[in-house]
Amino acid sequence: MEEETLELVMKSSSVIEKGGGGKLELTVDEVVEEYVGSFGFSQVLHVFLVSLAWIFDSQNTLVTIFSDAQPASWKCTSNACTGDARDVCGQVPGTWEWVGGNTSSTIAEWGLVCDRKFLAAVPACLFFLGSLFGSAFYGWLADSHLGRKRAVLLSCLLTSMTGFVTSLAPNIWVYALLRFVNGFARSGIGICCLVLSTEAVGRKWRGQVGQYGFFFFTAGFLSLPLIAYPTRTNWRNIYKTMSLPPLLYSLLILPLVSESPRWLLVKGRSKEALDVLQRYARLNGKTLPPNLCLAEPSAAKTGAVTKKNLWTTPWAAKRMVTVMIAGFGVGFVYYGIQLNVENLNFNLYFTVALNAMMEIPAVFIGSVLLSFTNRRLLFSQSAYIAGLSCIICIIFSRGGGKGDGSKGSWPQLTIEALGFMAASTAFDVLYIYCVELFPTNVRNFAVSMLRQALMLGASIAPLLVALGRLSPSLSFLIFGVLSIFSGVLSFWLPETKNAPLYETLEQQEEEEKYNSVSKEATIELPK
Repeated sequence: MEEETLELVMKSSSVIEKGGGGKLELTVDEVVEEYVGSFGFSQVLHVFLVSLAWIFDSQNTLVTIFSDAQPASWKCTSNACTGDARDVCGQVPGTWEWVGGNTSSTIAEWGLVCDRKFLAAVPACLFFLGSLFGSAFYGWLADSHLGRKRAVLLSCLLTSMTGFVTSLAPNIWVYALLRFVNGFARSGIGICCLVLSTEAVGRKWRGQVGQYGFFFFTAGFLSLPLIAYPTRTNWRNIYKTMSLPPLLYSLLILPLVSESPRWLLVKGRSKEALDVLQRYARLNGKTLPPNLCLAEPSAAKTGAVTKKNLWTTPWAAKRMVTVMIAGFGVGFVYYGIQLNVENLNFNLYFTVALNAMMEIPAVFIGSVLLSFTNRRLLFSQSAYIAGLSCIICIIFSRGGGKGDGSKGSWPQLTIEALGFMAASTAFDVLYIYCVELFPTNVRNFAVSMLRQALMLGASIAPLLVALGRLSPSLSFLIFGVLSIFSGVLSFWLPETKNAPLYETLEQQEEEEKYNSVSKEATIELPK
């Protein structure tokens, strides 16, 4: 019934006479659904090429798990050292050394232990703060000036450059500053790639396509142990290795990607938008009608100049604030659990690989469920499961923290992995949800604001991880409570499954009001 209604609406609004000549005027959604195809070969190729950039986003985000890791063991080098001591803090400087050498991590090289241990959390905190500011910058830039494709190009080039320079840091303070700059640089990759992918496909594929990018994020996560192990004796080499792929991607792959036709249309570049759709149709073995033209968004069509933006439109501002608060909690838990793996007292390479592997079923389950499940329900249930898993981890915690001599608990590791899988699902779904909650002219900005909230949560998480070295139970309790709170907030958001992607705030406000009135009228009709 819903598909028949949609078809009638599309047919009734498609043909408009202009200047006495018959022209077929359609929206981008209608062209994609009717003539291009919802998800043909051209869109599969487009999404694949765009999503590759998520690999670099993941690597640069999570590299500190290895580069800033506390070495697993140390040994005495003189008789003044007490070999049976529980940690190095009671030893005389110069009487001991790290087993892996002083260049194995930033903690080992700059002595970030004992009374300086909280300095080890500073680079990760500043990285996420840089991502926070960068998200706002790239969101504004991609919506107003550069577009989605060129914003990705800029972000990849700057990520490559800042990653290499980070490997040259002479001390902890310069290193922390460079991590801030690297976080700012890479923050445009995820948000712009997500929007660029979802704006090219039909409405029923948006959820699944949005999830595909996270497969590549997982691939980047999985690649980290493979890069870190050969470079384990020198943390600088991992940054040098990671700086090359985004540069090659910018020069060889990104030129093959098309700009978003929706963004081109909103910017008044309808001919270019139609050319992109024509190219998609041709690769899908289809052709567009010769008399086809794209319907301009409502504000542009009437020639009205609007001063409305996301924050001056009450319904959009309330919606954005709710999404951001939920995002803060999800970002805190998602990144916090990943950074917290060292407090599980297992082999670091094994636990990172295990968490990365758990992202694969998370993305797969999310992709399948998004095809028939409500976004709000899927997000809230995933957040609840993640929160409860973290709280249950408290029961299986052993000892006071890393370095107390206790071994890791397998039940705790198993539940932590399941909780991370649920947190990953909530994280991924929230991105898709945000894309569908806002129109094209502010969509990239809205996703960037969500990214800011996620990064704000992530920027605080390293401090909790540092605290978790003393009390793992407390860190898991805070993770659990925040995750559940984020799930509860989703009840203040509307459902977006199978809803159209609107082009402007005015259009979305009018049509959502109309749909709301129509539903109320339908409910009141006698049976």
